Amino acid sequence: MFDPKKPTVLLLGRWQPWHEGHLALFRRAIIKTGQVLIQVRDVKDSSGGEGQEDNPFSFNEISSDIEKKLGDHGYILGKDYLIQIVPNITNITYGRGVGYKIEQESFDDKTESISATKIREELRNKGKLS
Repeated sequence: MFDPKKPTVLLLGRWQPWHEGHLALFRRAIIKTGQVLIQVRDVKDSSGGEGQEDNPFSFNEISSDIEKKLGDHGYILGKDYLIQIVPNITNITYGRGVGYKIEQESFDDKTESISATKIREELRNKGKLS
């Protein structure tokens, strides 16, 4: 059972759509604390910030996709992770360190080259996304 008192890794993103690079990030995150909170920015049909205007997927579509793809790898919603909708957060600001770290993960070139922009383009070319 997901324990809100237990140390937790937060993943914040648009996830337009969730892809193998996001899965790699999730796998690193869950190793750190055993549970992850995935926050989904509510950006369907709006700008997610400069250069992030293409946001065709709703929170419900994204969360269903995440749950299916993580479930395919044995992760359980409500035990290993939670999914939460959040406003269109474009800036994260803090005054001083109060018990958390902000970390950027780096991956191999293959994983780093995965692009949700290219995935959306492929979906449109196949008629699966308007």
